[in-house]
Amino acid sequence: MNGIFIIAHAPLASAFRQCVLHVFPDNAAGVVALDVPPNMPPEETLAQARIILAQMGTSHALVLTDVFGATPCNVAQKLVDGVNTKLITGINLPMLLRTVSYRHEPLDALVTRALVGATQGVMQVAITAPQNQVRRKNDQDQHEHQQ
Repeated sequence: MNGIFIIAHAPLASAFRQCVLHVFPDNAAGVVALDVPPNMPPEETLAQARIILAQMGTSHALVLTDVFGATPCNVAQKLVDGVNTKLITGINLPMLLRTVSYRHEPLDALVTRALVGATQGVMQVAITAPQNQVRRKNDQDQHEHQQ
């Protein structure tokens, strides 16, 4: 089974991991996080990331980072090999939940699942009146709760 390694600006990585454990409490061992503090040198972050990756105990891992070009992503680029470890940047919660759901699939398939989850999770939602009622011109916002 693939491991999932989140590397992001502090405290985002840990927050994403906590969200995963809220939905999938039995996946604590398979999802790890490294929060990158603002003042930590990239070399130190890379050293920590290598230790965490080695301790995951999986032969394959998907590394997820928050922003392309930022320190977490730059560190991850030095960490992954493109074969047993792959990198996706721009993490969002739908991507992460999809990834956890399909971590048993081959790494290349998992990358595809993650990208699909990320893009399908971003959408504009139509705004409708409560209980599909048409708003009248005279309605006051302060009375919307009185349905």
